[in-house]
Amino acid sequence: MQGTVDGFSYGAVTPVAAFLMACLGGALGLRCTTRSLRHRDTFKAGWLALGATSIGTGIWTMHFIAMIGFSVRQAPISYDRPITFASLGVAILMVGIGIFIVGYRGATTLTLVTGGTITGLGVATMHYLGMAGMRLHGDIQYDTLTVALSVIIAVVAATAALWAAVSVHGFLASLGASIVMGLAVSGMHYTAMAAVDVRLHGTPAADGGDSATSLLLPLLIGPGVFLLLAAVVVMFDPLLVMGEPDWQQPRGRAAFRHGAPGVPAPRRAPAYGEPANWSSARPAARTGRRAAHRGTYRSQDW
Repeated sequence: MQGTVDGFSYGAVTPVAAFLMACLGGALGLRCTTRSLRHRDTFKAGWLALGATSIGTGIWTMHFIAMIGFSVRQAPISYDRPITFASLGVAILMVGIGIFIVGYRGATTLTLVTGGTITGLGVATMHYLGMAGMRLHGDIQYDTLTVALSVIIAVVAATAALWAAVSVHGFLASLGASIVMGLAVSGMHYTAMAAVDVRLHGTPAADGGDSATSLLLPLLIGPGVFLLLAAVVVMFDPLLVMGEPDWQQPRGRAAFRHGAPGVPAPRRAPAYGEPANWSSARPAARTGRRAAHRGTYRSQDW
């Protein structure tokens, strides 16, 4: 028997909430990845790991918030907890692989395509593994072309997100990139849900109940708290919002100390009794004594 599928049982509440969670996870992931590019030490891996966990958790939370609004009118829905949490682990792992590839190999075309493909496949795997954990009195079938389209959307969205993480700078630009990422991930989810077809077994139940809602809400508490804590970590790092001044960046410091092509070397103002062309690189006392004994100062040098 054909089941009546409703993906918006609570109206616009679940899509909007899911979109906001996807934006939050994407924003945290993008900012952490941007911060990791400023490090060459052990903190780099920590920022990349936090970014991957934030994106994976945000996408997983978005998926199951949207699934709260999914119902089959003739059958109650429940979820297998081990499979549900396994989908979270897959999302974090595969997103992490993609982010670490770009974080350590740079934003070349090859690394972006490779990392984006792995990350996108991880998002799609998370979605369909989460769907495999759904339990109802029937079978879930998928339209092949729509599933392929959802996977393509996931890969393109992931590649664009990785590019934004290493190329987009500034708070407003990153905010815009996270919104685009949230739209892409939400679009992928609802495209995949459009491929769903439910075939029920036997006589339909009189009432589907709220078993899915009562089960999913407690499962979302832990990931939601993690995202809030990650947001606190990001908020208390002012460089993520304001950026690092040029004079504090490693290249800026190197150019200041050693000079760079086209950049004049810093000059020290001469003290009383010193010639104007005195080299600031020499110790003043030692050079002064030698020059005083030689008596080689010229009048135009003063």
